[in-house]
Amino acid sequence: MFPSTPRTTSLLNGSRKSRLFCKVGKLCEHIPVLLNTFLVFSITGEVSYLVLVEAPLEAEQKKTVWSTWWKALHLLSQYFMLGNICWNALLFLKTSPSIKGVFLGGDGLGQGWRYCYTCETHTPPRCSHCYDCKVCVLRRDHHCVFFGQCVGFRNYRYFLSCLLFMWSGLLYAMVMNAEVFIVILKEGVTLHSILLLLIPWIMLVSGQVSARAFAFAFIADTCVVGFLLVSAFFFFHLFLLFRGQTTREWYSSRRPYSLGLLGNLQHMLGLRWYICWLSPLIPSPLPGEGINFQVTGSLEPSQ
Repeated sequence: MFPSTPRTTSLLNGSRKSRLFCKVGKLCEHIPVLLNTFLVFSITGEVSYLVLVEAPLEAEQKKTVWSTWWKALHLLSQYFMLGNICWNALLFLKTSPSIKGVFLGGDGLGQGWRYCYTCETHTPPRCSHCYDCKVCVLRRDHHCVFFGQCVGFRNYRYFLSCLLFMWSGLLYAMVMNAEVFIVILKEGVTLHSILLLLIPWIMLVSGQVSARAFAFAFIADTCVVGFLLVSAFFFFHLFLLFRGQTTREWYSSRRPYSLGLLGNLQHMLGLRWYICWLSPLIPSPLPGEGINFQVTGSLEPSQ
């Protein structure tokens, strides 16, 4: 046993702090996923409550068989969207977009191949290194901070489908929450109603509203803000999909791999692009391995 010295004590303390920071960092990486999961299930629960308890039906209609079918249709629709969101998100996280397990060798290296000094290997066109994932990703689009994983060749379909059902689900939830906005604003546009919609947390803490009113106002606000954010992401990626670009290629204004609308859809979503968006369980084989791409334009960035 060596005697303890100030230097060794300092090194041990530094090592403990380093391990602690690493654990905190790994925990923080999962916070966006946990937050998204909480918000998705909270919105679904609130909309289910609106359908089952606060359904906007006339008193006579609530006693008819049509009311039961109306509620069943709404519940079926929202849980279909919820199931697609969760299943696509799960497959997105389980499907690795990296070069691990992919044979990159061949008869020769063609145009667009580069050498990654971090991974110490040659990488194919449209592949780049992600310093968050610590690996090269095939046809890398971007690193999604909300999922903590890169969007690439093999998981792009699940990413886009998840955005589609999040967008449609938030649109549906926003329409269902219209009644909440009407109730809040039924006495007119007052300071109280505006503050409840803009800063429900402060209104709750200050005792100005009940917990029930806060919950409805908070989720209604979340639906509106979430719908605007998801709309921006979803339509931006649709724009890139139609142009046959990744986010990284859009930065440089290059379109050397565009195959036309139909070709881009098949290349990004697979051979069954026309139906695979209905469910992540529908197989849609991708053309190729994400290594070789047909070049239809200049690889040089436009000036």
